[in-house]
Amino acid sequence: MANRKLNRIKVVLVEQGVTSAELAKALGKNPVSVSRWCTNETQPSLETLFDVADYLKVDIAELLNRTL
Repeated sequence: MANRKLNRIKVVLVEQGVTSAELAKALGKNPVSVSRWCTNETQPSLETLFDVADYLKVDIAELLNRTL
């Protein structure tokens, strides 16, 4: 599963004009962790992914890559 782009968090952030630092602050998360989600080095928990979707006002499915 190495190097698979499982999430689209960075794409959605760019589309909405939101920075990863803004997302980190809004969720009370470490900016380094959010940066690692954006580069797909690590993945957020399912609960956190729901929080991201809620903050960005998108369906959680928009944050996931459908084709692997």
